[in-house]
Amino acid sequence: MDYAIIAAGEGSRLAQEGVKWPKPLVRLNGVTLIDRLIDVFLKNNATSISIIVNEEMTEVQAYLKALRLPVPFYLLVKSTPSSMHSFYELSHYLDGDKICLTTVDTIFKEDEFGNYIQTFLREGRLDGLMAVTDFIDDEKPLYVETDEELHIRNFLDKPEEGRNCRYISGGIYCLRRPALGVLNDAISQGMSRMRNYQRQLIAEGLRLKAYPFSKIIDVDHAEDIEKAESFLKS
Repeated sequence: MDYAIIAAGEGSRLAQEGVKWPKPLVRLNGVTLIDRLIDVFLKNNATSISIIVNEEMTEVQAYLKALRLPVPFYLLVKSTPSSMHSFYELSHYLDGDKICLTTVDTIFKEDEFGNYIQTFLREGRLDGLMAVTDFIDDEKPLYVETDEELHIRNFLDKPEEGRNCRYISGGIYCLRRPALGVLNDAISQGMSRMRNYQRQLIAEGLRLKAYPFSKIIDVDHAEDIEKAESFLKS
């Protein structure tokens, strides 16, 4: 399984709120966000790990360049206009058929993540298994419309009456090669934003399913650090 981490955001809100570390190096219970993800990935069949950071993150660049991992490790330093473009840049390093992508600030329980990965590996007919949660603590959540068997029908900016929109996107994506073909087409069409890419996956008929997590937290604000630490300890 090829794993990829988008860590190219500026983390400006954290800085404005007095957090001195760049987001990838923010610590939860003594462990940096980036180290936590790498450790979880290595425990879950990682055959490679790729990370993108922006050009201004010199401290993060130095930190990651000093890492020595037991699997191939690719560090890409490039500023991009959106997370979808970051994914596109990372995709050049993803050679396998099974890919897991996440953002650096996505916090989840390790046991749930392990079950999620095993489910994806078993579900060979799926083009994508998307992590979702009914815990809504996001400023601009992306609602996921599903059927009763959790096959994804649509991605919506707002829940709509008559649609099953119990869950929102958790920012963790397990994908197979056809999804990268859609990504290439989306870039060539001038598309931007991950949510629009996900809509394009549906539009092109890829088979996507939702996988519920009990809770997924994004570390966007200083107060989220304490929330995430408490969540991981519980």
